[in-house]
Amino acid sequence: MSKRVLFFIYILISAIKVTAQEDTATLQIKNVLDNWHKAAATANFEAYFDKMTDDSVFIGTDATENWQNKAFKTFSKPYFDQGKAWSFKAVERNIYVNKAEDFAWFDELLDTEMKLCRGSGVLKKVNGNWKIAHYVLSIAIPNEKVSEVVQLKKETDSLLTIKLAK
Repeated sequence: MSKRVLFFIYILISAIKVTAQEDTATLQIKNVLDNWHKAAATANFEAYFDKMTDDSVFIGTDATENWQNKAFKTFSKPYFDQGKAWSFKAVERNIYVNKAEDFAWFDELLDTEMKLCRGSGVLKKVNGNWKIAHYVLSIAIPNEKVSEVVQLKKETDSLLTIKLAK
């Protein structure tokens, strides 16, 4: 075989190996996120929080919801104790993994009780396992409805802005 053919085979095998590694990390992350959402839907408190880092942050849809892990556990526990926390199902998801495969970020479109929402976040590897370090949930608002929503939240947002400025 010529050096050129051997070089081509080497490049091809290297590309397949890199793609397989990326696919493995992406699949692992997809499974973590799917199982995290499933744990909430089935009220499995331990499984839900096991998928988050100890210093994780969950930012909810309300402007006041910036939960550090411990506070989010306290807030969430009564919902889980009732037998169903919340139900989010990803209908679209994009996952991005760094080259070292120890850090990833994602965005997802979710079907929820609040209708379409957007989730985005960061995962990192902790002891070989992907964990959610940061998650942001937002309600997806069609552009043509933004003016109506702004009017609905105008007073509440104004009061909160004043309170936060102090």
